[in-house]
Amino acid sequence: MKITFVHPSIGRRKGEDYMRTWQMESLPVAALKALTPPAVQTAFYDDRMEPVAFDAPTDLVAIPVETYTAKRAYQIATEYRRRRVPVVMGGFHATLMPDEVAEYADAVVIGEAEAIWPEVVDDARHGRLKQRYKGHDRTHLDGVRFDRSVFRGKRYLPLGLVETGRGCRFPCEFCAIQTFFGQTHRRRPVDEIIAELHEIRADKQLFFFIDDNFAGSIPLARELAEALAPVGIRWVTQMSIDAAHDEDFVATLARGGCRGVLIGFESLERETLRLMQKKFNTMGGGYGPALANLRRHGIRVYGTFIFGYGTETTETFENAYDFAADNNFFLAAFNHLTPFPGTALYNRLAEENRLHHKAWWLEDSYAYNTLPFDTGGMGGEAITRACVVLRKRFYSIPNMIKRGFSAVNRSDFTMLRAFFLINALHRAEVNKRHLLPFGDPDFSGPLLKRA
Repeated sequence: MKITFVHPSIGRRKGEDYMRTWQMESLPVAALKALTPPAVQTAFYDDRMEPVAFDAPTDLVAIPVETYTAKRAYQIATEYRRRRVPVVMGGFHATLMPDEVAEYADAVVIGEAEAIWPEVVDDARHGRLKQRYKGHDRTHLDGVRFDRSVFRGKRYLPLGLVETGRGCRFPCEFCAIQTFFGQTHRRRPVDEIIAELHEIRADKQLFFFIDDNFAGSIPLARELAEALAPVGIRWVTQMSIDAAHDEDFVATLARGGCRGVLIGFESLERETLRLMQKKFNTMGGGYGPALANLRRHGIRVYGTFIFGYGTETTETFENAYDFAADNNFFLAAFNHLTPFPGTALYNRLAEENRLHHKAWWLEDSYAYNTLPFDTGGMGGEAITRACVVLRKRFYSIPNMIKRGFSAVNRSDFTMLRAFFLINALHRAEVNKRHLLPFGDPDFSGPLLKRA
């Protein structure tokens, strides 16, 4: 038996390379590879960086699907199913929209795959593939493994991706993470994480712990950071701002090798944070003391901001830019609000009849950077333009030089080099990302649906 894994892209324009900053290792595929019996042959195509060999012989195709990649995933599935090759899909979008995904796949995996993938493989081997499989969500994470042999020969960003935990306990209205994981947080066993890092550390100078919220449990995060100190690696991660108010915890992160954190500030306005159900961002005296703790211990910040709650004015955008520039953020993202299916935000907008399209991610008229709903305030096109302007200003050469040589960002040569490389990539991709169409423009014919 042979299984082909395919990681879909979001979309592309003719004659343009895919976004380099989006070309990171596909851990979902590495997890499926690790769960696949050794006797089963496998192949892997990453649609973000190479053509998919649709005519290569295979017995089953597995595709992880996110909302942004759904359209392209269905195009890829159509190409295989036209060749009478069965397709199984899983991932966030498959769990949040199983009925939709089932229209374009022979089988859908709902929830986490660890407990169910061996059954899917066995059923496919014996020609009895079921239409739906339900993984056991929120089980322990003992024994989770990743087979990175599938990445050989592929030119990913030089970041080592590692999953140390899953989920987040906060109820942010726009976030699909809390919907998928049910506002829970779990940590992998520390000894298994450390063993994995020792196995892969030789090839990487910087690791990215992809956890939805590394500080989802501060005691568990502290335990892991303490165990990482003797390993001697540099790493970055994502965490909520509340944890940065605990200076002892921040110091522990720094001793453990943490060099940067992605933090969702999302807004500087209390009313907007209330609408987002993100009032916890204002605890502890606000952002200032937390940022001071991070600076004091040499931890860089990648700050994200979201616009589209109907509360925006021209001043809102200026304040966000000034905040990111004045604090010398390592990186910053100025994003439009996106109503992902299954979230409280999507459900609210649907009830208020404010969505332009129910399945906006499949509409030919939709492109990356546009708002698929009525904001109730500043228009979507104006918000999109303002976000693009902020990105161009933030990644301008003068601002990059100013931020790069700030005390924190220049304090580690490896991170300083990474700063200018990744900032240059973001600068180059501002226009490439803008209004990027979903799917492949060379795809022809209708999407193939189940009979």
